[in-house]
Amino acid sequence: MREIKTVALIGLGAIGSFLASNLHGVLGENLRIVAGGARKERLERDGIVVNGVPFHFRVVAPEEETGYADLAIVITKITGLSQALEDMRRQIGPDTIIMSPLNGVESEERVAAVYGWDRVLYSLARVSVVMDGNQVSYNSSRASIEFGEKYNQEPSERVLAVKHLLESAGIRPVIQPDMEKALWMKFVCNVSENQVGAVLHIPFGAWNASEHANALRLMVAKEVIDIARKKGIDIDDDYAVRQLEQLKKVPYANKPSTLQDIEHGRKTEVEMFAGTVIRLGKETGVPTPLNEFLYHAVRVLEEKNEGII
Repeated sequence: MREIKTVALIGLGAIGSFLASNLHGVLGENLRIVAGGARKERLERDGIVVNGVPFHFRVVAPEEETGYADLAIVITKITGLSQALEDMRRQIGPDTIIMSPLNGVESEERVAAVYGWDRVLYSLARVSVVMDGNQVSYNSSRASIEFGEKYNQEPSERVLAVKHLLESAGIRPVIQPDMEKALWMKFVCNVSENQVGAVLHIPFGAWNASEHANALRLMVAKEVIDIARKKGIDIDDDYAVRQLEQLKKVPYANKPSTLQDIEHGRKTEVEMFAGTVIRLGKETGVPTPLNEFLYHAVRVLEEKNEGII
């Protein structure tokens, strides 16, 4: 059976910290965090504190020759993906498995355009993480990684290798039968929850506390579902309605990542959320007025942070 002994990870943000803190327990120095310049210095100096536990990972610069990793995890913001793929060149060899559990539905295509589909697995993270500086917290009982080939009726050898690694690290692995559909289902949630939450400045608990907030969530979600169905992705109309039950399990005060970005003065992923929906809406003939509003609304919040307004 194929075995993963070395992992290179780039993007030690919220999800990256969740993954790295768990993988470190089984890999130790065989987990490599790829970072350069001031970021490398900061990570080496301050480390990361995850659920109250401090971690100082092995950090390697992009130009260092370490040998190829068995698994490469790319978990930057979508805006940093192109540079991250370049920075990982010395980590990715002909047999390296690549996973990019970013938000959105297009990161795998971008990774494959650089490194080829034969190295890429589809993946996404199902975990609500709060990050403030180098302090990270999440609920381990609600955390999982969904991954696989595009279709997984019979899991491939490399899928089983990743499954074994995640299980040994205490990360719940979920192999979805249809990973393309799984990506779109999460995209529905990200677009509706992240953007509405950011513009209204409300936490996850608001969806169950306010029928008006939930109505907005559902209206935004419908635009994404309509596009998915036009593209042949079979997501039923009630999916976003059922998602409300899952949202009840998220701590009330947890904030969507886009709201966290706004509050901390960071650039958001609105281009990947509303920007993608607007573009695909035009391609498929699906009107997207709510996402057009949210796109500009989030941009205004970014401009306020930048001092333009």
